[in-house]
Amino acid sequence: MTRSFRCLVFPTVLCLLSLPAIAQKYSNEFLSIGVGARAHGMGTAVVASQNDVYAAAWNPAGLAALPAERGLEIGAMHAEWFGGVGNYDYLGVTMPLSSNNQRIGVSLIRFGIDQIPNTLSLYEADGTINFDNVTEFSAADYAFLGSYARAFIRGAGVLRVGGNVKVIHRNIGTFASSWGFGLDLGAQYQRNRWTVALLARDVTTTFNAWSFSFTDAERDVLELTDNAVPINSVETTNPTFELGVARAFDITEQIGLTAEVDLIATTDGKRNTLLSADPISLDPAVGLEADYGDFVFLRAGVSQLQRIRDFDNQEALNSRPSLGLGLKVGQLFVDYAYTDLGDNEGRSTYSHIVSLRLGISPKQ
Repeated sequence: MTRSFRCLVFPTVLCLLSLPAIAQKYSNEFLSIGVGARAHGMGTAVVASQNDVYAAAWNPAGLAALPAERGLEIGAMHAEWFGGVGNYDYLGVTMPLSSNNQRIGVSLIRFGIDQIPNTLSLYEADGTINFDNVTEFSAADYAFLGSYARAFIRGAGVLRVGGNVKVIHRNIGTFASSWGFGLDLGAQYQRNRWTVALLARDVTTTFNAWSFSFTDAERDVLELTDNAVPINSVETTNPTFELGVARAFDITEQIGLTAEVDLIATTDGKRNTLLSADPISLDPAVGLEADYGDFVFLRAGVSQLQRIRDFDNQEALNSRPSLGLGLKVGQLFVDYAYTDLGDNEGRSTYSHIVSLRLGISPKQ
């Protein structure tokens, strides 16, 4: 299945490269997948409760929830999607500034599909097939995030604000590459055990400028096979807004519970979501996290509610469920999540996600 999937990627890539230069639905969607096993274990409903190094990717305001005495914090994650075809990796760090209640962060994200067969040279000039001409290439998306967050005391609560400056690089073998830039803004307001959050992702609209470099021989093959030859173009990503509400509970002296509900509003046209309209579609997500003594964590969540139809034209509600487990040992956090892509036909679309988080406190 893995090899067949990679073979299907090549014609799909050619189709995507031929799309006109307009606002693309699902553009830069790799950033919406999200990082950190905690977030995936909670169904990605963490825009209000994520308050560690991974907050840079979910809501940069959450970085300000880390007190200065926690010092430096490093996070790393690896996940394999589609049965190991796609690899998703993350590395991030955050540190406090000399001024109180301020933090900065740096994050690097990569999502790539490797070993894709390049069949443009499969046929010789006389029409015979030569498999020795088949080479391999990678299609990879990179994002660099520079984050800043600050906390303010407001009455009986705490207001946290933050932002990301994003630099995006995408490449498809030697055929195409693009550079893009964007901005995220986020806020969290915490009072007692309630936290309300708002995130504006790609608030200024993110732009990706594509350039292409096909050889003359490759252009001839594309034309002979009725594939359009792509030209330099600009792709845009419309803003996405997320509203989150989280509540912390004390079940017993040793057992705590955090519940969160998020509502994601996309603005790039009608999508297959629970509440679908044009141009705004709404997609809810729900997550739970239980902890015992702030040592062991159990998580569950559900997201991506979609209406699907089977071959009998019967409609059903599909979803993406998830489970997670976390362990804290001193300043080291080890998290694991299991989630699938909402496929209900028995195919192997599950993914195992592992992430680490290490805190390095300054010497007193």
